Amino acid sequence: MSPNSMIYLFSSMVRQIITNGAYRSIKHRATVNSVKERLSIATIYSPKLEGDMGQAASLVTPHSPARFKRIGVEDYFRGLFARELYGKSYLDVLRIETEEPKSN
Repeated sequence: MSPNSMIYLFSSMVRQIITNGAYRSIKHRATVNSVKERLSIATIYSPKLEGDMGQAASLVTPHSPARFKRIGVEDYFRGLFARELYGKSYLDVLRIETEEPKSN
């Protein structure tokens, strides 16, 4: 991996969608240490491609409406991997725009 590599933790983005934004996904960064080796351990979870992903129903209420679009798992991965690695997060693409209350 090159020194300027960026690693995205996809499970973190999925958790933000499922929790309706209660869990915030962040960019994880690591500093390279020339003296001590860094160890990363990946765990893999593969949802059914035929399934869909969205907020847990219990977390969507009139006071806390859905913040992300429901999307098929296959479409999620297709869109995620088709994007460039700069600019907005894929979460921003899935985010539901809400209107701000108008003040009188």
